[in-house]
Amino acid sequence: MNLGKILPILVFLPLAVGFVLLFLPNKIKFLSKALALIISVIAFALGIRIFSLGQLDYSFPVLQIGNVNLELLLSAKPLGAFILMFAMGFGLLITLYSLKVHAIHNTNIYYGAILLTIGGSAGILLSNHLLFLLIFWEMVTASLYLLITTGGKNSNFAATKSFAMIGASDAAFLLGILMVWALSGTFVISEIAKGPVATTSSIPIIAFLLLLTAAITKAGALPLHTWLPTSGEYAPVSVMALLPAALDKLLGIYLLVIIVREIFVLKSAALGVVLAFIGAATIIIAVMVAMVQHNLKKLLSYHAISQVGYMVLGIATGTPVGIAGAIFHMLNNAIYKCCLFLCGGAVEQQAGTPELDKLGGLGKKMPITFITCLIAALSISGIPPFNGFVSKWMVYQGIIQMGTSAQAGGAAKLWPIWFTCAMFGSALTLASFVKLIHSTFLSRLPEELKDVKEVSPLQTGPMIVLASLCVFLGIFYHVPLKYFIYPALDIEPGTAIFGTWASGLATLLLVAGIIIGGLILAVSLLSRKVRIVPTWTCGEVQTNDQMRISGTHFYKTVSSMGGLRQLYTGQEKGHFDTYNQSGRLGLALTEFLRWLHSGILPVYLTWVTLGLLIVLFIVCKIW
Repeated sequence: MNLGKILPILVFLPLAVGFVLLFLPNKIKFLSKALALIISVIAFALGIRIFSLGQLDYSFPVLQIGNVNLELLLSAKPLGAFILMFAMGFGLLITLYSLKVHAIHNTNIYYGAILLTIGGSAGILLSNHLLFLLIFWEMVTASLYLLITTGGKNSNFAATKSFAMIGASDAAFLLGILMVWALSGTFVISEIAKGPVATTSSIPIIAFLLLLTAAITKAGALPLHTWLPTSGEYAPVSVMALLPAALDKLLGIYLLVIIVREIFVLKSAALGVVLAFIGAATIIIAVMVAMVQHNLKKLLSYHAISQVGYMVLGIATGTPVGIAGAIFHMLNNAIYKCCLFLCGGAVEQQAGTPELDKLGGLGKKMPITFITCLIAALSISGIPPFNGFVSKWMVYQGIIQMGTSAQAGGAAKLWPIWFTCAMFGSALTLASFVKLIHSTFLSRLPEELKDVKEVSPLQTGPMIVLASLCVFLGIFYHVPLKYFIYPALDIEPGTAIFGTWASGLATLLLVAGIIIGGLILAVSLLSRKVRIVPTWTCGEVQTNDQMRISGTHFYKTVSSMGGLRQLYTGQEKGHFDTYNQSGRLGLALTEFLRWLHSGILPVYLTWVTLGLLIVLFIVCKIW
């Protein structure tokens, strides 16, 4: 049996079933849910099987026009196979979680789009042909649009904005692919990798920048990130957990690694600076915006953007430890960010709002959601012994190694700036999640939320799995490095990290410290009598809501500081939103063309004459 045939099965089975679900009546929700669950289980099983089998290839001739051979080439390489397995796992977890989500409109479209996303993602990760990779890339973009529209009120705007921005970057992707084909003579990635294109002239540099645009837009890095927080505000949280938080990050960073390692050789120092600057700016700017958000989903969306910066920065270092750290952080981010969005979705479903100033005290009402959210929050903040600490720590080492190498130049000379941004970003992330945890779970419980209960086991189950992975991949970090990351990047085990830490011993000491601290607190409380009285002011007993202090104003003073105040105001008004500015530019161009189209013949003759003169000067060089 040709084992390579399971590759197209994994790609086209979810695509076919998902396409059928789009046209099923919305009344038969059970069938849509059952089919989505069955296919996602099969996809996950096939993903594990493909990873375990190693190198697999499949080819099917489609069309040949002259020297251009359009052939479906699927290949299970170490990097794509390892990401594929986790991508299919995320698809299964989100499908399980979605079975009990209430705030989903058009159930058939929702589950159909999930399967289209699973199949399209598999196609991207297995494609060995750039044109087919682009086709599957577009399928995921279309699926994102459909998924966002299932959010109900105002979700159409978010879907349109996301589709417009990612679609525009996809046009850049197509142009970049055509330029790569013109430079290398082939669309096959494995053939290009034998002699990568050197960025030593203008055409390869432009091609690199076009492909980079597609990668960072999909991943959600600055300055093409604004579709993500808009989607986060209006789309179902399960959609955000699946695509922007997990799969889009995996796919965008996967493409960036392919660009840097297999298609191009970065000979231009300026490109290294550009890549590092994008990473550092994404970390700092996004986390600064996240700190002052009052909407739970928008806050998580901006943190999803910020974490991309660590991945881009790690790849920009060009060092084994930096790139390995970036890929590990890509995986870790997908895990804890998916968990955070699912926890946020559980809170919104039970409390009826994602606004932090209307939440509080849910730790006792929703203990599983609280614990899993706390673990994921500590992970994203880079607190040991959780997984986010390890991958950030590797990125830090990559930055230092880049700056201290004998061939340091270009971006390497600025390594203290990149390092400071990365470290400062982690501190601000922790501060931001202190605000979130306090506002949602630890402050006083509002009276209207006194009847809130924990969500269904079908929803807490995926959160527990993801939170457990945060702990396991942090303590036993050598397992994913040895079996997933190093083989994917062809790195010899033990050579990427030049500094190690005893995660097992550190974890035991941390646990021991927590236990001893708890015992001291318990003894101190038991040794004295504690009198509990109602809260009162000037002799008047105050209601619970009047004494409730929300965490929404944590760090509010930051947004009123001189210099930062103008930046925050501009951000809120959309001055830095590329979507808004592109729209305004388009309207201005339209008005200019209307002005030119005056209907007066002498004006038209003037423009024709000027055009002919320009052609003569440029083409005929008569000047």
